[in-house]
Amino acid sequence: MPNTLEISERYILDTLENLLKIPSPTGRTDEAIEFIADQISGLGLEGQRTRKGGLTADWPGESSDERRALTAHVDTLGAVVKEIKSNGRLKLSQVGGYAWNTIEGESCHVFTAGGERVPGSILIHKASGHIYGEETGKEERSADTMELRLDIRAQTKDETLAAGVRVGDFVAFDPRLALFKNGFVRSRHLDDKAGAVCILAALKAMQDEGLKPARDATLHFSNYEEVGHGAASGFPPDLHELVAVDMAVVGDGQESDEFHTTICTKDSAGPYHFELTRKLIKLAKEQSIPHKVDVYPHYGSDGEAYWRAGGDVSVTLIGPGVDASHNYERTHIEALNATTRLIAAYLRS
Repeated sequence: MPNTLEISERYILDTLENLLKIPSPTGRTDEAIEFIADQISGLGLEGQRTRKGGLTADWPGESSDERRALTAHVDTLGAVVKEIKSNGRLKLSQVGGYAWNTIEGESCHVFTAGGERVPGSILIHKASGHIYGEETGKEERSADTMELRLDIRAQTKDETLAAGVRVGDFVAFDPRLALFKNGFVRSRHLDDKAGAVCILAALKAMQDEGLKPARDATLHFSNYEEVGHGAASGFPPDLHELVAVDMAVVGDGQESDEFHTTICTKDSAGPYHFELTRKLIKLAKEQSIPHKVDVYPHYGSDGEAYWRAGGDVSVTLIGPGVDASHNYERTHIEALNATTRLIAAYLRS
Protein backbone atom coordinates (compact mmCIF):
# COMPACT_ATOMS: atom_id res chain seq x y z
CA MET A 1 0.00 0.00 0.00
CA PRO A 2 1.24 3.56 -0.70
CA ASN A 3 2.75 5.52 2.17
CA THR A 4 0.23 8.25 3.06
CA LEU A 5 2.55 10.14 5.40
CA GLU A 6 2.58 13.81 4.39
CA ILE A 7 6.06 15.04 3.51
CA SER A 8 6.66 18.80 3.55
CA GLU A 9 8.62 19.62 0.41
CA ARG A 10 8.71 23.24 1.55
CA TYR A 11 10.50 22.15 4.72
CA ILE A 12 12.95 20.05 2.69
CA LEU A 13 13.87 22.89 0.34
CA ASP A 14 14.02 25.62 2.98
CA THR A 15 16.13 23.51 5.35
CA LEU A 16 18.41 22.34 2.56
CA GLU A 17 18.93 25.92 1.39
CA ASN A 18 19.88 27.07 4.88
CA LEU A 19 22.24 24.14 5.46
CA LEU A 20 23.94 24.50 2.07
CA LYS A 21 24.72 28.13 2.83
CA ILE A 22 26.73 27.12 5.91
CA PRO A 23 30.38 26.42 5.03
CA SER A 24 31.44 23.08 6.48
CA PRO A 25 34.53 21.49 4.94
CA THR A 26 35.69 18.45 6.88
CA GLY A 27 37.44 19.67 10.02
CA ARG A 28 35.44 22.87 10.26
CA THR A 29 31.84 21.75 10.77
CA ASP A 30 30.73 23.24 14.08
CA GLU A 31 28.27 25.72 12.56
CA ALA A 32 26.58 23.08 10.41
CA ILE A 33 26.35 20.65 13.33
CA GLU A 34 24.85 23.41 15.47
CA PHE A 35 22.26 24.04 12.75
CA ILE A 36 21.30 20.36 12.78
CA ALA A 37 21.11 20.45 16.59
CA ASP A 38 18.70 23.38 16.42
CA GLN A 39 16.52 21.55 13.90
CA ILE A 40 16.51 18.42 16.06
CA SER A 41 15.54 20.44 19.12
CA GLY A 42 12.75 22.20 17.25
CA LEU A 43 11.36 18.80 16.27
CA GLY A 44 11.24 17.53 19.83
CA LEU A 45 14.47 15.59 20.29
CA GLU A 46 17.59 16.41 22.26
CA GLY A 47 20.93 16.23 20.46
CA GLN A 48 24.22 15.30 22.07
CA ARG A 49 27.59 16.35 20.65
CA THR A 50 30.14 13.59 20.20
CA ARG A 51 33.75 14.11 21.24
CA LYS A 52 34.84 14.32 17.61
CA GLY A 53 32.25 17.02 16.93
CA GLY A 54 29.34 15.12 15.40
CA LEU A 55 25.80 14.91 16.70
CA THR A 56 23.51 12.12 17.87
CA ALA A 57 19.91 12.09 19.07
CA ASP A 58 17.93 9.24 20.59
CA TRP A 59 14.34 8.79 19.45
CA PRO A 60 12.32 6.45 21.71
CA GLY A 61 10.21 3.97 19.79
CA GLU A 62 7.38 1.58 20.52
CA SER A 63 9.88 -1.18 21.31
CA SER A 64 13.35 -1.18 22.86
CA ASP A 65 14.41 -4.33 21.00
CA GLU A 66 16.87 -4.19 18.11
CA ARG A 67 17.74 -0.49 18.13
CA ARG A 68 18.17 1.13 14.71
CA ALA A 69 20.18 4.09 13.53
CA LEU A 70 20.30 6.46 10.59
CA THR A 71 23.46 8.35 9.69
CA ALA A 72 24.21 11.20 7.29
CA HIS A 73 27.14 13.59 7.12
CA VAL A 74 27.33 17.38 7.01
CA ASP A 75 31.03 17.73 6.21
CA THR A 76 31.91 18.59 2.63
CA LEU A 77 34.82 18.75 0.25
CA GLY A 78 37.18 21.67 0.79
CA ALA A 79 40.83 22.53 1.28
CA VAL A 80 43.36 24.02 3.66
CA VAL A 81 46.09 26.52 2.87
CA LYS A 82 49.31 24.61 2.17
CA GLU A 83 51.62 27.45 1.17
CA ILE A 84 51.61 31.21 0.69
CA LYS A 85 53.38 31.91 -2.58
CA SER A 86 55.69 34.84 -3.28
CA ASN A 87 52.96 36.42 -5.46
CA GLY A 88 50.56 36.43 -2.49
CA ARG A 89 48.45 33.58 -3.83
CA LEU A 90 47.84 30.29 -2.08
CA LYS A 91 48.67 26.68 -2.74
CA LEU A 92 46.08 24.26 -1.40
CA SER A 93 45.93 20.82 0.17
CA GLN A 94 42.73 18.96 -0.63
CA VAL A 95 40.19 17.95 2.00
CA GLY A 96 38.28 14.98 0.62
CA GLY A 97 38.65 13.39 -2.77
CA TYR A 98 38.06 15.34 -5.97
CA ALA A 99 39.76 16.17 -9.24
CA TRP A 100 41.41 19.59 -9.37
CA ASN A 101 39.62 20.52 -12.59
CA THR A 102 36.24 20.28 -10.80
CA ILE A 103 37.03 23.36 -8.71
CA GLU A 104 38.73 25.45 -11.39
CA GLY A 105 37.09 28.87 -11.51
CA GLU A 106 35.21 28.27 -8.25
CA SER A 107 34.62 31.10 -5.82
CA CYS A 108 35.55 30.37 -2.24
CA HIS A 109 36.38 31.82 1.16
CA VAL A 110 39.41 31.43 3.39
CA PHE A 111 38.63 31.30 7.11
CA THR A 112 41.44 32.87 9.12
CA ALA A 113 42.35 32.05 12.70
CA GLY A 114 41.29 35.59 13.57
CA GLY A 115 37.73 34.92 12.44
CA GLU A 116 37.85 36.74 9.10
CA ARG A 117 36.32 35.37 5.87
CA VAL A 118 38.55 36.33 2.96
CA PRO A 119 36.96 35.85 -0.48
CA GLY A 120 38.80 34.45 -3.44
CA SER A 121 38.70 32.13 -6.43
CA ILE A 122 40.59 29.04 -7.54
CA LEU A 123 42.41 29.16 -10.87
CA ILE A 124 45.14 27.51 -12.86
CA HIS A 125 48.33 29.56 -12.44
CA LYS A 126 48.57 30.15 -16.19
CA ALA A 127 44.98 31.36 -16.38
CA SER A 128 45.31 34.24 -18.83
CA GLY A 129 44.72 33.11 -22.39
CA HIS A 130 46.15 36.38 -23.69
CA ILE A 131 49.47 35.54 -22.08
CA TYR A 132 49.79 31.77 -22.12
CA GLY A 133 47.66 30.88 -25.13
CA GLU A 134 47.21 27.16 -25.63
CA GLU A 135 49.19 26.40 -22.46
CA THR A 136 46.16 27.53 -20.45
CA GLY A 137 44.07 24.65 -21.73
CA LYS A 138 46.80 22.02 -21.89
CA GLU A 139 48.47 22.49 -18.51
CA GLU A 140 47.83 19.68 -16.02
CA ARG A 141 45.53 20.61 -13.14
CA SER A 142 47.32 19.66 -9.92
CA ALA A 143 48.25 20.93 -6.47
CA ASP A 144 51.33 22.52 -8.03
CA THR A 145 49.57 24.32 -10.89
CA MET A 146 46.36 25.46 -9.17
CA GLU A 147 46.24 28.47 -6.85
CA LEU A 148 43.80 30.51 -4.81
CA ARG A 149 43.64 34.17 -5.85
CA LEU A 150 42.47 36.32 -2.91
CA ASP A 151 40.06 39.18 -3.58
CA ILE A 152 42.13 41.61 -1.54
CA ARG A 153 45.26 43.64 -2.25
CA ALA A 154 47.70 40.77 -1.75
CA GLN A 155 50.39 40.67 -4.42
CA THR A 156 53.18 39.52 -2.13
CA LYS A 157 53.51 36.95 0.62
CA ASP A 158 53.87 39.72 3.22
CA GLU A 159 50.61 41.38 2.11
CA THR A 160 48.76 38.08 2.39
CA LEU A 161 50.20 37.48 5.84
CA ALA A 162 49.19 41.02 6.85
CA ALA A 163 45.61 40.13 5.94
CA GLY A 164 45.71 37.36 8.55
CA VAL A 165 45.90 34.42 6.16
CA ARG A 166 48.10 31.55 7.39
CA VAL A 167 49.08 28.03 6.41
CA GLY A 168 46.45 25.66 7.81
CA ASP A 169 43.49 28.00 7.33
CA PHE A 170 40.38 26.29 5.98
CA VAL A 171 38.99 26.97 2.52
CA ALA A 172 35.30 26.44 1.71
CA PHE A 173 33.96 26.37 -1.84
CA ASP A 174 30.88 28.51 -2.39
CA PRO A 175 27.83 26.26 -3.02
CA ARG A 176 26.32 28.39 -5.82
CA LEU A 177 22.87 27.15 -4.85
CA ALA A 178 20.07 27.44 -7.41
CA LEU A 179 16.49 26.32 -6.76
CA PHE A 180 14.25 25.95 -9.81
CA LYS A 181 10.46 26.00 -10.06
CA ASN A 182 10.54 22.68 -11.92
CA GLY A 183 11.98 20.98 -8.82
CA PHE A 184 15.67 20.84 -9.65
CA VAL A 185 18.21 21.77 -6.98
CA ARG A 186 21.69 22.65 -8.23
CA SER A 187 24.49 23.19 -5.74
CA ARG A 188 27.80 22.03 -4.47
CA HIS A 189 27.69 19.91 -1.32
CA LEU A 190 24.41 18.08 -1.93
CA ASP A 191 26.71 15.26 -0.87
CA ASP A 192 25.55 14.82 1.81
CA LYS A 193 23.55 17.75 3.08
CA ALA A 194 20.65 16.45 1.01
CA GLY A 195 20.75 13.17 2.94
CA ALA A 196 20.91 14.94 6.30
CA VAL A 197 17.86 17.02 5.41
CA CYS A 198 15.92 13.92 4.34
CA ILE A 199 16.42 12.49 7.84
CA LEU A 200 15.19 15.74 9.39
CA ALA A 201 12.19 15.82 7.05
CA ALA A 202 11.22 12.25 7.98
CA LEU A 203 11.49 13.18 11.66
CA LYS A 204 9.26 16.20 11.06
CA ALA A 205 6.65 14.25 9.12
CA MET A 206 6.37 11.59 11.80
CA GLN A 207 6.37 14.05 14.69
CA ASP A 208 3.67 16.13 12.98
CA GLU A 209 1.41 13.08 12.94
CA GLY A 210 2.34 11.89 16.41
CA LEU A 211 4.10 8.77 15.15
CA LYS A 212 6.94 6.95 16.89
CA PRO A 213 9.50 4.66 15.34
CA ALA A 214 8.61 0.98 15.65
CA ARG A 215 11.87 0.53 17.58
CA ASP A 216 14.19 2.85 19.47
CA ALA A 217 16.22 4.84 16.95
CA THR A 218 19.40 6.87 16.98
CA LEU A 219 19.91 9.73 14.53
CA HIS A 220 23.61 10.25 13.82
CA PHE A 221 25.12 13.20 11.94
CA SER A 222 28.80 12.76 11.23
CA ASN A 223 31.47 15.31 10.37
CA TYR A 224 34.43 13.35 8.97
CA GLU A 225 32.86 11.22 6.23
CA GLU A 226 34.73 12.81 3.34
CA VAL A 227 38.02 11.63 4.84
CA GLY A 228 36.77 8.14 5.66
CA HIS A 229 35.99 7.88 9.38
CA GLY A 230 32.86 9.96 9.99
CA ALA A 231 30.60 7.31 11.52
CA ALA A 232 33.34 5.10 12.93
CA SER A 233 32.04 5.97 16.40
CA GLY A 234 29.16 7.59 18.23
CA PHE A 235 26.61 4.76 18.26
CA PRO A 236 25.07 3.05 21.31
CA PRO A 237 26.31 -0.47 22.16
CA ASP A 238 22.86 -2.04 21.64
CA LEU A 239 22.65 -1.02 17.98
CA HIS A 240 21.25 -3.71 15.68
CA GLU A 241 20.86 -2.02 12.28
CA LEU A 242 22.34 1.03 10.56
CA VAL A 243 21.03 2.77 7.43
CA ALA A 244 23.44 5.26 5.90
CA VAL A 245 21.71 8.06 3.98
CA ASP A 246 24.01 9.48 1.33
CA MET A 247 23.82 10.52 -2.31
CA ALA A 248 23.14 8.02 -5.08
CA VAL A 249 25.47 8.07 -8.07
CA VAL A 250 24.04 9.29 -11.39
CA GLY A 251 25.98 8.80 -14.61
CA ASP A 252 26.86 6.41 -17.42
CA GLY A 253 26.15 2.79 -16.57
CA GLN A 254 24.13 3.62 -13.46
CA GLU A 255 20.49 2.81 -12.66
CA SER A 256 20.16 5.84 -10.38
CA ASP A 257 18.64 9.10 -11.57
CA GLU A 258 17.65 12.44 -10.05
CA PHE A 259 14.00 11.51 -9.54
CA HIS A 260 14.21 8.39 -7.35
CA THR A 261 15.70 7.26 -4.09
CA THR A 262 18.29 4.53 -4.59
CA ILE A 263 19.07 1.47 -2.51
CA CYS A 264 22.70 0.47 -2.97
CA THR A 265 23.60 -3.23 -2.91
CA LYS A 266 27.37 -2.82 -3.36
CA ASP A 267 30.03 -0.14 -3.67
CA SER A 268 33.81 -0.12 -3.95
CA ALA A 269 34.20 -1.65 -0.47
CA GLY A 270 31.90 -4.58 -1.19
CA PRO A 271 28.26 -5.60 -0.70
CA TYR A 272 25.95 -4.27 1.98
CA HIS A 273 23.95 -6.49 4.33
CA PHE A 274 21.76 -8.70 2.16
CA GLU A 275 18.70 -9.02 4.40
CA LEU A 276 18.54 -5.36 5.43
CA THR A 277 19.00 -4.24 1.83
CA ARG A 278 16.22 -6.56 0.66
CA LYS A 279 14.00 -5.24 3.45
CA LEU A 280 14.39 -1.67 2.18
CA ILE A 281 13.66 -2.76 -1.39
CA LYS A 282 10.54 -4.60 -0.22
CA LEU A 283 9.34 -1.56 1.74
CA ALA A 284 9.81 0.71 -1.27
CA LYS A 285 7.82 -1.64 -3.47
CA GLU A 286 5.01 -2.14 -0.95
CA GLN A 287 4.60 1.58 -0.34
CA SER A 288 4.98 2.64 -3.98
CA ILE A 289 8.05 4.75 -3.24
CA PRO A 290 9.89 5.66 -6.47
CA HIS A 291 13.19 3.81 -6.16
CA LYS A 292 16.13 2.30 -7.98
CA VAL A 293 18.61 -0.41 -7.01
CA ASP A 294 22.22 0.24 -7.96
CA VAL A 295 25.94 -0.51 -7.58
CA TYR A 296 28.49 2.29 -7.11
CA PRO A 297 31.99 1.63 -8.52
CA HIS A 298 33.94 4.44 -6.79
CA TYR A 299 32.19 5.04 -3.49
CA GLY A 300 32.45 4.43 0.24
CA SER A 301 29.99 5.26 3.01
CA ASP A 302 29.79 6.04 6.70
CA GLY A 303 28.12 2.68 7.21
CA GLU A 304 31.30 0.97 6.09
CA ALA A 305 33.34 3.24 8.35
CA TYR A 306 31.39 1.79 11.28
CA TRP A 307 31.90 -1.73 10.01
CA ARG A 308 35.66 -1.16 9.75
CA ALA A 309 35.68 0.21 13.28
CA GLY A 310 34.23 -3.10 14.48
CA GLY A 311 30.51 -2.35 14.45
CA ASP A 312 28.67 -5.70 14.62
CA VAL A 313 25.47 -4.50 12.96
CA SER A 314 23.55 -4.85 9.71
CA VAL A 315 24.33 -1.95 7.35
CA THR A 316 22.79 -0.71 4.13
CA LEU A 317 22.84 2.51 2.10
CA ILE A 318 20.10 4.65 0.54
CA GLY A 319 19.92 8.17 -0.83
CA PRO A 320 18.61 10.60 -3.43
CA GLY A 321 20.09 10.53 -6.93
CA VAL A 322 22.71 13.26 -7.39
CA ASP A 323 24.22 14.10 -10.76
CA ALA A 324 27.90 15.17 -11.10
CA SER A 325 28.96 13.97 -7.66
CA HIS A 326 31.99 15.76 -6.14
CA ASN A 327 31.51 18.45 -8.78
CA TYR A 328 28.73 21.01 -9.33
CA GLU A 329 25.95 18.69 -8.23
CA ARG A 330 22.23 18.51 -8.98
CA THR A 331 19.21 16.61 -7.69
CA HIS A 332 15.41 16.97 -7.80
CA ILE A 333 12.74 17.36 -5.15
CA GLU A 334 11.21 14.05 -6.27
CA ALA A 335 14.36 12.20 -5.21
CA LEU A 336 14.44 14.06 -1.89
CA ASN A 337 10.77 13.30 -1.27
CA ALA A 338 11.20 9.61 -2.12
CA THR A 339 14.21 9.28 0.17
CA THR A 340 12.32 10.94 3.02
CA ARG A 341 9.40 8.57 2.51
CA LEU A 342 11.67 5.53 2.54
CA ILE A 343 13.35 6.68 5.76
CA ALA A 344 9.96 7.09 7.44
CA ALA A 345 8.76 3.73 6.12
CA TYR A 346 11.85 2.05 7.51
CA LEU A 347 11.46 3.68 10.92
CA ARG A 348 7.81 2.64 11.11
CA SER A 349 8.37 -0.95 9.96
